[in-house]
Amino acid sequence: MYNSDTELMFPLRVVPQLAGLRSEKWKALVERISAADSSPVEQAAFTLMMVRLSACQGCSVDSFRGMRGCTACAKQTVKRYRGSDADLDGQYQQAYKDVEQHLSKA
Repeated sequence: MYNSDTELMFPLRVVPQLAGLRSEKWKALVERISAADSSPVEQAAFTLMMVRLSACQGCSVDSFRGMRGCTACAKQTVKRYRGSDADLDGQYQQAYKDVEQHLSKA
């Protein structure tokens, strides 16, 4: 069975739906990434962070997560994250550094 909400990796279209799942700091990050003037590097960093947290690389269309779709998977991942929002921000900052480092090699 194919779910039209399932993609190869975390889709940016899901970001706005993650805003109300944690603290105000998390909401501010989500709103910044969702904004029209958000930079491609910020968007790529958020995507990389979510791919790492959700383990998107191990998902497939016929897996349980794949059948539920990216939106449900991302919401569950953010809700169940055991670290603090400061930890999540640290994950984002690390992903941002990783994206910048990768782009500087190109």
